[in-house]
Amino acid sequence: MIDKNFQLTFDLFGEESFNRDDFIISNSNNDALAWIDSWPNWPENVSGLNVFGARSSGKTHLANIWKLKANALSITRPLLDLVNLRKLLEDHENVLMDNFDSSWNEEPILHLYNLMQEVGGTLVIVSEKPASQIDIKLRDLASRVSTMTTVELKPPDDELIKGVMRKLFKDRQIEVPSEVVDYLTIRMERSFKEVGRLVDRLDKTSLSEKNAITLSLAKRILQEKY
Repeated sequence: MIDKNFQLTFDLFGEESFNRDDFIISNSNNDALAWIDSWPNWPENVSGLNVFGARSSGKTHLANIWKLKANALSITRPLLDLVNLRKLLEDHENVLMDNFDSSWNEEPILHLYNLMQEVGGTLVIVSEKPASQIDIKLRDLASRVSTMTTVELKPPDDELIKGVMRKLFKDRQIEVPSEVVDYLTIRMERSFKEVGRLVDRLDKTSLSEKNAITLSLAKRILQEKY
């Protein structure tokens, strides 16, 4: 069952919101969300958290919920290469590394990890596959990353897709028959961005044609894309 108290927002034509109240829970993300919600009361043996999942699975949104909660510093690859790492941690004990892959400069990451241990901060790494499976050349870094707790964000399931679609229609004050949502869910591309595109297209088409959003219209709009 979707928790109706939480809804998910996502990148809709370039605008993102990472609020906790905008997160819809489903079986595809509830384990990962439980880790984020339970911080900072993680077990003592947890050296850090690696959130991994395919593109458009919602991992950046989830990680940024933790970033806001933990007042964490978000580090990108260029920033990590250019700044003094100790200065980075003067105002932030916790660090978020998003989109981590084998192209990152490994030595600064190793120093960062060690500094995080010194200050007692928390490191969260976001990646498309488990960080322990990324081709890391530095043995010490590979060893440290392998000790991090990993949690997967699975691709959006039907429940999550439907919840997001209903939320977007509701935000536009549009009532849509359940058969429209059901029809689109099992036939569309499995991404939040595509949900946004379909809702926007249906809304604009129904307004221009001065007709309600029906199953017939949904079929036509879907055929335009696929």
